Amino acid sequence: MTRVSTAGDAWSTWSAPAKLNLFLHIVGRRADGYHLLQTAFQLLDWGDEISLRVRSDGQIHRHDPLPGIPEAADLVVRAAQALREASGCRLGADIGILKRIPLGGGLGGGSSDAATTLVGLNALWGCGLDAESLARIGLGLGADVPVFVRGHSAWAEGIGEALTELALPEPWYVIVDPGASVPTAELFAAPELTRAAPQLTIPRFLAGESTVNAFEPVVRTRYPRVASALDWLGQHGQARLSGSGGCIFTAVNSEEAARRIVNEVPAGMRGIAACGVNESPLMTCLRDWQAKGQ
Repeated sequence: MTRVSTAGDAWSTWSAPAKLNLFLHIVGRRADGYHLLQTAFQLLDWGDEISLRVRSDGQIHRHDPLPGIPEAADLVVRAAQALREASGCRLGADIGILKRIPLGGGLGGGSSDAATTLVGLNALWGCGLDAESLARIGLGLGADVPVFVRGHSAWAEGIGEALTELALPEPWYVIVDPGASVPTAELFAAPELTRAAPQLTIPRFLAGESTVNAFEPVVRTRYPRVASALDWLGQHGQARLSGSGGCIFTAVNSEEAARRIVNEVPAGMRGIAACGVNESPLMTCLRDWQAKGQ
């Protein structure tokens, strides 16, 4: 991951890492319809990169916007606007994204991009908000944003916002993107989705109690490309779905093993080798920026 650096034109670059859901149980539903879940987030040393430049005119502009998404609806633009509103800042920003994390892949790309925008602009604009305040802003943008703001692998409950930091092993992973963008709303609405899994505890999870991703049976049935990827990667280890998306992963013993498997990924699929980390590369970016006395 690229660490924060500032060029002559005052752009700075900030990491926006991907995540894996090591499991995902749906344990109930709130009165307002939101699903209650339990999951373990592991951050990766791989993901998107966000470039930020402060504007004095108060305008917020996304460079190279996503096709079909109006700038006003873009999550990073909304994050910048939410930070301005919460902090009272009058500055603006140019925002660019080097996009590596696939859309609809269950790797948290949009949420991570929004979180990095919050953390980076909080520093660049001098807003002075703490992580808890930024996480509250992030929760208004999406349930996964707070874990990226806080910057540590975590156990999550509630709708995903109640976080407890975890010290997890940091293995290498093979991640396979079968090229199927899976809409989260469709999965939550699926009648066959299991919504009443037994409650799990952190000690039982860390002790290795068997876990599943509640969305995996639904995705396997509805998305044949994901089913094929699960079957193929399952030859190399326990293949699991991440989050509510189309990407799957398995842990391996070494970087060498991960890269060897990635080189064997079938045509039409994309393989990624990445290392699990407990602390987000974004935190390194923030410390580097602070050390430069910016």
